[in-house]
Amino acid sequence: MPSTETLSRQDRASLLEVARRSIRHGLEQGEALAVNPELYPETLRPTRATFVTLELDGQLRGCIGTLAAHQPLVQDVAEHAHAAAFDDPRFPAVSAREFPLLEVYVSVLSPLEPLPFDSEERLLAQLRPGVDGLILHFRDHRATFLPAVWETLSEPYLFLAQLKHKAGLPLNFWSPELRAERYTTEYFGDADVAGAR
Repeated sequence: MPSTETLSRQDRASLLEVARRSIRHGLEQGEALAVNPELYPETLRPTRATFVTLELDGQLRGCIGTLAAHQPLVQDVAEHAHAAAFDDPRFPAVSAREFPLLEVYVSVLSPLEPLPFDSEERLLAQLRPGVDGLILHFRDHRATFLPAVWETLSEPYLFLAQLKHKAGLPLNFWSPELRAERYTTEYFGDADVAGAR
């Protein structure tokens, strides 16, 4: 089930504000906003893994994050917001003209849960559409889809096949060495926190 440790609307608004400030700081200073976690509420200081996604006119404009929690939540969001705006290799750096038009989304990940399976059918049977993010591992191949990807790949078979493709594997690839972990996310954007400030 999705994580029960949900952030308050005010916490979500604070994280989105930090993300925007970090992008603005990148435009003005060329680096991510330096965040002191001690200046933020205790709820924004636990070690958590995050992704920050940017959209422009409803289209992806950048997405960077990590699957392994290694620093305070508010600091992770500041670093990934800057990286999504300026370091996503799929896109040019965000411009000052684009900045006010960006839609910012934050995904806060739950701890990873290894999935036991001995066939593709057993793996597919465990997936929860719309809920699970999934990581696939095979030797040097690794890729993940956030739960939001279910919006465009709603069938588990297609979700898994495209994740294999993202990992550089054939769509119908199978091996007993294939490993998978799932996670849930608390996903929110500006529309979710309207009026929280």
